[in-house]
Amino acid sequence: MIIVWRFLDGNRAHEKQSAALVAGLEEVLGAEAVRTREVECSGLRFWHPADLARALDAAGIVAGEAPQLLIGAGHHCHLPMLSARRRFGGRAVVLMRPSLPLHWFDFALIPEHDRPVPLPNVLVTRGALTLPMADANPVAGRGLILLGGPSKHFAWDNGSLGRDIEALATTPVRWTLADSRRTPEFALEQLARPGFSVCSWSECEPGWLETQIATCEQIWVTRDSISMVFEALQGRAQVGILDLPSRRPRNKVRAAVQRLIDEGVVTDNLADAACAAEGAREPWAQHRMAARALLRRCNIEVG
Repeated sequence: MIIVWRFLDGNRAHEKQSAALVAGLEEVLGAEAVRTREVECSGLRFWHPADLARALDAAGIVAGEAPQLLIGAGHHCHLPMLSARRRFGGRAVVLMRPSLPLHWFDFALIPEHDRPVPLPNVLVTRGALTLPMADANPVAGRGLILLGGPSKHFAWDNGSLGRDIEALATTPVRWTLADSRRTPEFALEQLARPGFSVCSWSECEPGWLETQIATCEQIWVTRDSISMVFEALQGRAQVGILDLPSRRPRNKVRAAVQRLIDEGVVTDNLADAACAAEGAREPWAQHRMAARALLRRCNIEVG
């Protein structure tokens, strides 16, 4: 039995990453071998011992229940994790590049596109960790188009995207078009085509995206959103990339996506949408690979 304290900062994206690592630990060790306590720290005054004690009490942590792993993503989790480690022991594991010095943490899981420094406590991942999807067979003829938005790495080009989506619309696929928080407000309406189902992120029920990813035969994602690319790879769908103009020649996100294209993991050839890939692709399962690597670094035996 290993005890995990999972620190939550109220940011859904951060919490999905730590939940993915816990899911990986449960898959590798068995759910019965992992006991997880969730520590809410979004409003925690990390310098105040009484505040930390109340947070641990609210998490149902009892006296003598020392953690083996303290896991968290997001700046607001960092100091509470370190404070808890100092008092109760265990190894502090931060997800993504921390805002504090790396050597303060026992381990840091950092995506390769963030160019992590080669330190002994750094574990390099392919993209941010994402939760596993339900193991469902994709529905033939069902497709999903996911829109990101302008970022510091990519500009938005509605005209170019419109032409690419028009090409997808000519295929015999039942498409659903979905946006995200960064998508320009006009884009969803202007990019939709006759016969498309349209879903705005603000109107989606919790778990909607995971269900779509698990059941779609193919998924196309705008190049800017590397997080959605790796989330799509957690399902069995063929994953395609819709291009956007880079803001600069040296673009770490573009390079990371291009590597996936070069390896044949994803495609940027719109013609591939007209013919479904033969056989369902195996899910990426990055969460499981990361959990195994972490356990090996911690000298925790894996069956």
